[in-house]
Amino acid sequence: MAEEFLIDIDIKKTFTAQKIIFRARLPRSSSWTILFGPSGAGKSTVLRCIAGLEKPEQGRIRFNGEIWNDQGIFVPPQHRRIGYTFQDATLFPHFSVSKNIGYHLTELSPREKSDRIAEMISLFRLEGLENRNVLTLSGGEKQRVALARTLIRWPRLLLLDEPLSSLDAPTRFQLRKELRDLLTRFEIPIIMVTHDRTEALSLGDHLIVMDNGNVLQSGPIHEVFSRPGEKRTAEIVGMENIFPGVLQEKNNGLAHIKIQDLPLTAVATDVEEGNIMVGIRAEDILISRETKSKTSARNRLPGKIRNIVIEESLVRVTIDCGVLIDALITRESHAEMNLENGQEIELSVKATAIHLFQHN
Repeated sequence: MAEEFLIDIDIKKTFTAQKIIFRARLPRSSSWTILFGPSGAGKSTVLRCIAGLEKPEQGRIRFNGEIWNDQGIFVPPQHRRIGYTFQDATLFPHFSVSKNIGYHLTELSPREKSDRIAEMISLFRLEGLENRNVLTLSGGEKQRVALARTLIRWPRLLLLDEPLSSLDAPTRFQLRKELRDLLTRFEIPIIMVTHDRTEALSLGDHLIVMDNGNVLQSGPIHEVFSRPGEKRTAEIVGMENIFPGVLQEKNNGLAHIKIQDLPLTAVATDVEEGNIMVGIRAEDILISRETKSKTSARNRLPGKIRNIVIEESLVRVTIDCGVLIDALITRESHAEMNLENGQEIELSVKATAIHLFQHN
């Protein structure tokens, strides 16, 4: 009978200032798993344990039914057939692109090696750069060379540790668009470490949120991002508006809440009446210059703009509705509405966009 999970991990790893307790089962259906969380959460250590570069004090790591780490068993990195790419493209500076890519192919004949290198050059769109010294390449080209060198041996599992973090913003944007397409053809599972929300959403199937060495939540990526299970998870995945509130009552499938004096209606969940935490994503908030605008949203909140900040392709608008609420809109919407500080506007929020957490 085939293993239900591709990777089954339950490990403990202790450092002077941190203890990492990581338990996760990665489903076969997820080709991209994202380890997500702030710096220092323990993500890279978990990746190194999976690779065999770190040895947990206790616990197990099982891949496809094969034990890599358990009581008395430790399979060394070279026998796990794993590919590992770091955030800095660690290439041999005195070698050309082709020599870097083919460096580890010591077991092949010269003809086979040449054919395999040519295949990688084509797959990673490096034609014309074969004889270039890697020091003359752009950041994106270096990272593609590093990936080609890792994948030329067709590993069973690919580990990526912040592979885009050292690139400038335009290069990071371009390679992020290309990366999933480039790696899909290898048909191998990928575990990637990142603290970048856009990277996680663009590339991931399954998300594991970590903080301070522990797993906070694990599941399909859009489920975790849209329905974090607790306040800290909501903060990490980027739910910008989180407030203490009171759940006054539930009826007809709806929950009636107050944040200070601000009344809100949400979809009722298993959160109990009383003191709770309320979360609203900035992108789930609609802005209108008209009061009583035509919308199906149950929550309509009058307010006054306190601050406007342009963030790449989006604009963050902070509105005072009795509490300060952040909304994200496109630059086009900002220009069309001609928004300014001090302006009176109306916010609309659907009941389904309001998330409730039990107060800790």
